Order: sequence, then C-alpha cells, then structure tokens
Amino acid sequence: MKFDLRTLAPAERYKLLGGLVVPRPIALVTTRSKDGRDNAAPFSFFNVLAEEPPIVVLGLGVNAAGSAKDTTNNIRDTGEFVVNLVDEPIAEAMNLCAVDFPPEVSEIAVAMLELLPAERVRAARIAQSPVHLECRRLMTLQPGRERYIILGEVLWLHVQDGIVDPATLRVAPEFTPIGCLFGGGYVRTHDRFELPRLT
Repeated sequence: MKFDLRTLAPAERYKLLGGLVVPRPIALVTTRSKDGRDNAAPFSFFNVLAEEPPIVVLGLGVNAAGSAKDTTNNIRDTGEFVVNLVDEPIAEAMNLCAVDFPPEVSEIAVAMLELLPAERVRAARIAQSPVHLECRRLMTLQPGRERYIILGEVLWLHVQDGIVDPATLRVAPEFTPIGCLFGGGYVRTHDRFELPRLT
C-alpha cells in the first residue's frame, strides 16, 4: 500500500501520521495570557529535539473556526510556556483539558488541577504532573494554514522526587508516562525491555 501525501486531505494525513507514528509523548501545555488568564491544553505532536541547546517542539493545530488556539496565541504574546508530562494518575484530567470550552471556562478548574509557580517563566506548572519543562519560545513556524510549529528552549526542569537518581541523573524505570496512540487510544509504558547499544 502506498500513499502520496500531496494528494490527501489534511484530515487524511492526520489519520495516517497520527495512527502510524506511535506512541507519542503528551505535552500538557500551560500558558498564561498577557492579561493573566491561565490555560492548559494537551498536544501529542510534541517531542524533545536536542540537548544543546535543549529544545522541544510543539505542533499546534487551529480551532474549529480555523484560528490559532489559545496556547498558540499565549505563546506568541508572552514567549513562554510549560510542558507538563502526563502519567496515568492525571490522564483523565489531561483529557478534560482537551475540551473546547468557551473562553470564560477554565480547563484547569474543570479538571481540578492545582497550579504552582514556575522558576523562570510566568506560566504556571501543574502540581500533579511528575515532570515540568519551563520553556521560552525560540521560533514559530507556520508551514500551512492549519498548523503552527513552535520550538522552545527548556530553561528549567522540575522532576518529582524518586524519578531521577541525583548522583547519576538516570531516570528510574518506575517513571511511566503514558503515550498517545490515535483518537482516544493511549498506551502505558510499564512493559519495557533493554537492548544494549552496539558498536
């Protein structure tokens, strides 16, 4: 089976790429608008790209009206955001944050999430998340009308106690964020195996 992506509609491309490139980590992104309103929204078109400088990428779609979402607007206006990683205990809260609420409704309140101050950015971080990456926007690309690509530099990292060995900086195998599959599909990361790197 072969697909020429140039001949497919964006929704068809999304179906194929989102369903085949799995699992993907979930960024529960918190931002603060220039007038001080906090926002939280999950994105699975997300990953870490480099360590020098430390860079993350967010792929942000548009809303039903074809306009930039609150997350995109807030990052554009303030240049800051926090990526909160998602584990199973906060999966349902993350899912609530994906609902398209009217502007006056806070996803954070509906999901009963608690906010904590960040160290280097004005956007808050989610207390229940095991890992927070405080980021400053490096650049925004708009390769098409329905997608924004944001590169952010990670300025500060918060990690829940017990996840990282302070002596070796190795991450414990007990750290089990969930991954996104497609639609409403998710995967647990409990089942792991090791392959020694070959020379």
